[in-house]
Amino acid sequence: MKRLSRIRDLLAGRMDGALAHALAGQLAATKQGAWLAMAMIGGEVGRTGAHEQMRSIEHLGDTERARLVEELKNALVTPIDREDLFRLSRSIDDVLDSLRDFVRESHLYRVPNQIRFAPLLDQVIVGIEALENAVRDLASRPSAVVQDALEAKKAGSAVRRMYQYEIARIFSGEVTAEAMKERELVRRLEIVGMAIGDAANAIADGAMKR
Repeated sequence: MKRLSRIRDLLAGRMDGALAHALAGQLAATKQGAWLAMAMIGGEVGRTGAHEQMRSIEHLGDTERARLVEELKNALVTPIDREDLFRLSRSIDDVLDSLRDFVRESHLYRVPNQIRFAPLLDQVIVGIEALENAVRDLASRPSAVVQDALEAKKAGSAVRRMYQYEIARIFSGEVTAEAMKERELVRRLEIVGMAIGDAANAIADGAMKR
């Protein structure tokens, strides 16, 4: 029945539901990780608690990624090239992994005044939500995917631009151990922005090949 349902969806021009659900689940876990990081820097969640919660979120993201890989093995037809779907999933995984590193290093370094990272995390969330739109549109409005991907890429670029300003600020003063810890944290968020851009490129490339 599951196979017949997939064939019916494909004949109707719809994306394989199992693939869409796995990608959506992976992105939902990633957005949950971003909101947890935001709550941590805002003081709503303690650093130790955020570190522990992130383990569960990362496990959820890994489970959804494993489900996608398994579904790819069995998919008769995919909405975009398998390689692009795999790239997309891997880049989303990179976003969550880097958010995990940000939370972990915040727990270890105890850098004060982390609320200044809020604009970067805000753009991270914007980028993740744009990727969610792209995955939904891949199933229902393929013509809109490239524009969704462009919005995600803009958000990723905004994170990287903010990173440059933060680095300039950090190095404008005395280069202390605390300054280097802050630099490491903001670098983690730049990596998140790069991974969002990579995910946007993967889904846009796949959509353009259709």
